Amino acid sequence: MILTVTPNAAVDTTYTVPGFALDRVNRPTEQSVVAGGKGINVARVYRELGGNATATGFIAGHNGQFILSGLRAERIPHDFVETGGESRICIAILDPETQTQTELNEWGPAVTRQDADRLKEKVASHLEGCRLLVLSGSMPPGCPESLYAELIEEARERSVPAILDSSGEALRLGLRTRPFMVKPNCHELGGILGNPIRSVEAAAEAARWVIGKGVEIVAVSMGKEGVLVSDTENIWYARPPEVPFVSAVGSGDAMAAGFAFGLLQGWPMERTIRLATCCGAANVAVPGAGACKRPQIEALLEKVEIHYFC
Repeated sequence: MILTVTPNAAVDTTYTVPGFALDRVNRPTEQSVVAGGKGINVARVYRELGGNATATGFIAGHNGQFILSGLRAERIPHDFVETGGESRICIAILDPETQTQTELNEWGPAVTRQDADRLKEKVASHLEGCRLLVLSGSMPPGCPESLYAELIEEARERSVPAILDSSGEALRLGLRTRPFMVKPNCHELGGILGNPIRSVEAAAEAARWVIGKGVEIVAVSMGKEGVLVSDTENIWYARPPEVPFVSAVGSGDAMAAGFAFGLLQGWPMERTIRLATCCGAANVAVPGAGACKRPQIEALLEKVEIHYFC
């Protein structure tokens, strides 16, 4: 079983609006509303691959109850900490004519140090029997940016490896605690380094820097350009197959689920990278975060290009 942590869970609303434009009335031709947030998306895809995942994090207010209801409907095991305020709504507007994606993401509910301590206790109670801890996404207002670092330390005390997928100060502090794996995108990692990552070579250099901090595996996702993966000895670059673009929301989370699944299966790294890359690509071809299905993922496996970078 893996445990995913989503401090800033959301009601994910996706609208498909052909010809979307500003300063006028736009009417969607399709819409979906689901329980969302990065860790929830990871749990959704991980279970689609055949694994067992439990989701936790913070939820608040009526939106929080909608999130819980959605998780129950999807039969995703969950155990969230309820706080004051209101869980956020995240809106993605997809325009199939221009292949653009516009997002409006609320900040989320205010969270206190006491709330963070309650979540730490919740996570600790689930680490027994847990094989992997996945920490995903941004912090809601007021939440200590050190929370991921604290949870990584909690997991280490119980010999549970952690995957960290975040940005900003939460990522910076998390790196200091040497998680087993980090999976930032090129913009997130570039922000930490203070230098933009615009090429595979730059991603490789950044990955080496992360490995030098004591992390065992780093995956730098680069959108449609693919993913650069490094462990302590080797570096690989994988290019995804071309798929019809529908939505990129949750593709990084789908990729994280693929890495988690392959690593826990004990697969060779190249096979794990292939699966993770296909999870991200398959998610691009469907509306909704983490909505890709296993047959779609498996159909892409032989189409991934993997190069041994060095």
